[in-house]
Amino acid sequence: MDPIMSKAAAAEQVVTARLRSGRTWQEIADAVGAPVVWTTAALLGQHPMRAEQAKEACALLGLGDDVAEALCVQPSRTRDDAVLTDPTIYRFTEALAVYGPALKELIHEEFGDGIMSAINFRVDVARRPHPDGDRVVVTFDGKFLDYRW
Repeated sequence: MDPIMSKAAAAEQVVTARLRSGRTWQEIADAVGAPVVWTTAALLGQHPMRAEQAKEACALLGLGDDVAEALCVQPSRTRDDAVLTDPTIYRFTEALAVYGPALKELIHEEFGDGIMSAINFRVDVARRPHPDGDRVVVTFDGKFLDYRW
């Protein structure tokens, strides 16, 4: 019996097939019936997809059952320090380093002692025109979890 393809290998095939097919992440998300950010993260290996979602994505991209199978596996979510050197990802790290303490204070002031969930969570990306250059709007929408004793 052959082992299941790794999520990293499946992600490489997804990215290659998406680029060669000319498909957008949004088109794939529409096909699988899920939000675009979640779908993109799942196809890059960060979430398990339901079998029907994986099959639909792979059919759209011309990928095999081996890739679909890998997309359904529960991921091991770890931090890859090499990824943090990517300029776009680094800017998110930088923004949270600068604004994280202020956001924490404001969350505590508004909600009390607790945290924003990254599990019961949604993130969206949008473009907003601006005279100085278009703006990237990233919205984190997480459930507030209060600390309970």
